[in-house]
Amino acid sequence: MSAHPDQPTLSDGTVTLRARTPDDGQLAAFVVEHEDSPVGGVEVAPEGSAGGSLSWRLSADHRGHGYATRAVRVLADWALTDREQGGLGLLRVEARVDPRNEASLRVATRSGLRREGVQRVVAGMGDLADATEYVVLARLADDPPLSDPESFRALLNSFLPRKRAISQLLVRDQDDRVLLCQLTYKRDWDLPGGVVEVGESPHLAARREVEEELALHIEPGRLLLTDWLPPWGGWDDALCLVFDGGVHDAAIVAGVVRQEREIRDAQFCTVEQVRERAADFTARRIEAALANVSSEPTYTESGRTPQ
Repeated sequence: MSAHPDQPTLSDGTVTLRARTPDDGQLAAFVVEHEDSPVGGVEVAPEGSAGGSLSWRLSADHRGHGYATRAVRVLADWALTDREQGGLGLLRVEARVDPRNEASLRVATRSGLRREGVQRVVAGMGDLADATEYVVLARLADDPPLSDPESFRALLNSFLPRKRAISQLLVRDQDDRVLLCQLTYKRDWDLPGGVVEVGESPHLAARREVEEELALHIEPGRLLLTDWLPPWGGWDDALCLVFDGGVHDAAIVAGVVRQEREIRDAQFCTVEQVRERAADFTARRIEAALANVSSEPTYTESGRTPQ
């Protein structure tokens, strides 16, 4: 089969991409060879006005040797090279991978594609006939080369696990009651606080959330508790950091200005009321934090000490 006139033979010294005639709808297609023997294939199809969608496959008996990673990296490098320099001149290449396909996810990331997110699809659409979502990974023409330390760190940062963090304040009155908020998005009451924003310190997040939700200006004190929350009710897992909000006059609730989108009410509650109004794991977290007011910070999981 004769090579497409715009497709050169590409190689990194270990794998060779030998041009084949692209199928309809493909910009370029190659047979992947190792030591002059075919081991698989790679293709790039048009995606948008100046992008390409990468696909690859390897023969079962040639997997596990890194050939796919090398082939995808070589193809992406060529596709993003200017036409004047012999490439396709694309501005972006991407791959869409079924999140259950761990092998293909490894190929994509190791070839230099940064994970951008997960896109949901209607089952039966496109190539992922039985999938309801796929992971989108991509490289841009102006991304620094992977040999650049900053670029490599950015690649790692794109797919390493990210843990949600929640900062809360344990605010007490002179009768050892705890300030609780009744939330609009769940029936249970909880400590004031919220999710830590990207690039924000948990300490600052606790202060900001209390100011935004209740219009109270309380400076967080020391960390009392780190509580791991497993996945629950549609949420991914998270780390909840409870800071000491100190002792205040119970009259401060009169100055509360609720953020109505999130807060229905705010009251000082006894421990017994906490147990009645809060979810069991929240009540355990609050009691663990209270126990640490006069001791060292501890770590719990859903309010329990791990066994």
